[in-house]
Amino acid sequence: MLENKKLFLLDIDGTICKGNQLVEGSAAFLKDIKANGGQFVFITNNATKSIDDYIRFFQVLGIHTDYTNFLTASYVTIDYLKKNHAGELIYVLGTRSFIRELKKNKIHVTSDCEDEGITCVVVSYDNQLTYEKLSDTCKLLSTKNVDYLATNPDYVCPIEFGYVPDCGAICEMLNHAIKRIPHFIGKPEPDMVELAISRNNYRKEETLVVGDRLYTDMLCGHNAKVETAMVLTGETTKEEAESCPYGPDYLMQSVESLHKKWLEEIT
Repeated sequence: MLENKKLFLLDIDGTICKGNQLVEGSAAFLKDIKANGGQFVFITNNATKSIDDYIRFFQVLGIHTDYTNFLTASYVTIDYLKKNHAGELIYVLGTRSFIRELKKNKIHVTSDCEDEGITCVVVSYDNQLTYEKLSDTCKLLSTKNVDYLATNPDYVCPIEFGYVPDCGAICEMLNHAIKRIPHFIGKPEPDMVELAISRNNYRKEETLVVGDRLYTDMLCGHNAKVETAMVLTGETTKEEAESCPYGPDYLMQSVESLHKKWLEEIT
């Protein structure tokens, strides 16, 4: 039941924000979570921004956050690389911000496909994508015996006017050329949910995953065995949500409606 929820694990793009704008009601929802003794953590597959970037981003929108409020696909990717490719050279197709985040965490990275010793290719959402980057990535994956990772499987990223291609779409394009599918990190894998729960000392029964996508947000909650709430401010329609085998426990028009419903139950 919603009245038991204390830990809200929130997607950002399409759920709390659209592009650089807050979805209506988001600020009040976040404020009331804290006012009622709860915690919110943004679990996002967007790897274009570091946690520092996100803190500054939300500050501009009038919302105070700190490191405890974020678990990102870039963070989980860094954790994976440290465990599986420690000290190795990683080729990255991604934004400058994502590359800075990797370097800051002592991951050895390159954007030159001719460098010797590359053991792994990491692909991320890249709004600075060029054909040269695509060609270099294809060359590496076609001619070298390297691991192949991607930060997230999302096909589109919602922005103010609609959608743009996300990491999953880039990987789909590469697959047509090289016939390889990466190991995807981030949602719908349950790691971010489980890490957020353990960090904040809540139980699964007190946790709610909130998002706008079935195949990442809702499936992530399903895989982690926690309840989910779908909002219709992103790419999923009501009909799709209702017919999905791992559909949401709660279907809401927006975070504003979820906020109202939650307040009704706890007061």
